[in-house]
Amino acid sequence: MTLRLILTRHAKSSWDDPTMTDHDRPLNERGKAAVTDLGRWLASRGYVPEQVLCSDAQRTWETWSGIALHLPGSPTFELKPALYHAGADVMLAVLRHAGAGTVMMIGHNPGIAEFAQRIVARPPLNGDFQRYPTGATLVCDFAISNWSEVGWGMGSVDDFVVPRELMT
Repeated sequence: MTLRLILTRHAKSSWDDPTMTDHDRPLNERGKAAVTDLGRWLASRGYVPEQVLCSDAQRTWETWSGIALHLPGSPTFELKPALYHAGADVMLAVLRHAGAGTVMMIGHNPGIAEFAQRIVARPPLNGDFQRYPTGATLVCDFAISNWSEVGWGMGSVDDFVVPRELMT
């Protein structure tokens, strides 16, 4: 059996209100445009999650909400406070409790960049993979039957994109 992970860093967020907490920052206009492009890109390739594990920060769930408008179906959606600024080990622990065949995780740097680098056997040939900019999305497969079996270096990269590559 094969399980699939769609790993997305939140889209570009707003810094317009200096009194706003980091947790409450929304997407800016560029971020809103990026999630539309990402949603269309995912749909065009058939990368459709059955379960979404999302940091509880505003910019992450707004990222999912914008992407979801362009995807078929209604995946299980779970806000995961543990994913807010989570490190790679915490992200792996959260993923090990996933329950669907195709799971999307939405989180933050620097943890998501480290997680992406450690979870794949070989990184994609894309200069942006190491820094994992806002909106970066990795799609990778795992030759396992249950997420509890997932470990470092097990992922086989199917695709990787950053929003500026999708701009028309």
